[in-house]
Amino acid sequence: MRQASIFVVEDETLIRMMLVQIIEELGHRVIAEASNVEDGRSLAEIEEYDLAILDINLQGFNVRPVAQAITQRGLPFFFLTGYGSRGVPDGFKGLPVLDKPCTPEALRCTIDSALLNREPRAQDDNGRASQT
Repeated sequence: MRQASIFVVEDETLIRMMLVQIIEELGHRVIAEASNVEDGRSLAEIEEYDLAILDINLQGFNVRPVAQAITQRGLPFFFLTGYGSRGVPDGFKGLPVLDKPCTPEALRCTIDSALLNREPRAQDDNGRASQT
């Protein structure tokens, strides 16, 4: 798979540092990092990236505004969280969720899959695929 530019949103500094290291070891490039919803939403709207990886809980706030900004741009993303699929924000059920902690191989597979599927498939509150 070709090198991808990746945007990482994770509030725990050590986890973010390890994640960036693994992503780079997998041959990709992290082009932006955010640790809170405000910075995440701003960077999601202006940075040029191929894929975003989002933690769900950022300093006690849900990452939904960041996910919405990415969806509006039609870019792929997935969630990396310790909450499992039950923590996925409304409107984004059905998107890939990778549990923390994860192995580099699991991260590689999820990145590759997300890049192959390019278009995020968010759902409405009734579980139907929404138009993005």
